[in-house]
Amino acid sequence: MIRFESDYSEGCIPEILKALEKSNMEQTPGYGMDFHCENARDLIRKACQAPKADVQFLVGGTQTNITVIASILKPYQGAICPESGHINVHETGALEATGHKCLNLPSKDGKISAKQVEKAILLQKNDASFEHIVQPGLVYISFPTETGLLYSKKELMDLYKVCKKYHIYLFVDGARMGYGLASKKNDLTLRDFAKYSDVFYIGGTKVGALFGEAVVIPNKELQTNFRYHIKQRGGMLAKGRLLGIQFEELFKQNRYFKISKKAAACAELLAKALEDKGYEFAYEPQTNQLFPIMSNKKIKELRKNFAFHTFGSIDKNHSIVRFVTSFLTEKEQVKKLIKEL
Repeated sequence: MIRFESDYSEGCIPEILKALEKSNMEQTPGYGMDFHCENARDLIRKACQAPKADVQFLVGGTQTNITVIASILKPYQGAICPESGHINVHETGALEATGHKCLNLPSKDGKISAKQVEKAILLQKNDASFEHIVQPGLVYISFPTETGLLYSKKELMDLYKVCKKYHIYLFVDGARMGYGLASKKNDLTLRDFAKYSDVFYIGGTKVGALFGEAVVIPNKELQTNFRYHIKQRGGMLAKGRLLGIQFEELFKQNRYFKISKKAAACAELLAKALEDKGYEFAYEPQTNQLFPIMSNKKIKELRKNFAFHTFGSIDKNHSIVRFVTSFLTEKEQVKKLIKEL
């Protein structure tokens, strides 16, 4: 069985396992205050060209999302997000459990625009009963989106401009950020995220690490006391060096970008084959997540040898399939799938 269902089915890049084994008998301070974490912070700041940014490490995406968002919002505020946003659909109401509402906006492709955000802010602000309505305090987007699509630099700048205009914050979920940055259709860099967002995170769990996300906080207002929130949300790992070591290895020798490009190349190979064979896509192929439309009969055939998810039905005979390549996907695996198409 060859698996294309997610980008975290495998473990991690070999360099991380070697580094963890090598450091196993080291004695270090806990809670992310060791020299491995400090070195990883420096490497990430350098990659982001943001020397004054705070960098903190958490274990997983949901934990990171609720810790960041709940640390920012006041009790009466909520987070604007696309209706398909991860915090709204795939986190079991984790944000709502912190007492904050997802203020979801309609989206056909998983993206939201600056105009939509401004309209949502003004609807609450100008309502005669504004104090009875949850106030937008933050905008949440993901890069790439749940549908594998990318925000352009202009779209990010426009969102940030609206957030600044109305004094709310922009947060970018980067669980798959490496794959977005590696796409040939991308025009954003880590430096752009450091410049045009208040806080974002660089995903490790789905991009080469055993586990871990690196939260980057360029906005000084949000840096103060953030570690209190990590601790309160159960995110402060006692053996914090396990996170630092992983991000050290990911950001040495540009590994994070190299392994992301490998996944992107595999996705490009598969996307071209699907197009050549006449398959249509529910969403434009841009990153390591592909969404072709297939007959249910073909899906049943493919499932004999390949694992993947479906993403909703088109009609009684056709469904949307999701194929995902990862940092450890090999081209030979993709070619086997292409042969069965």
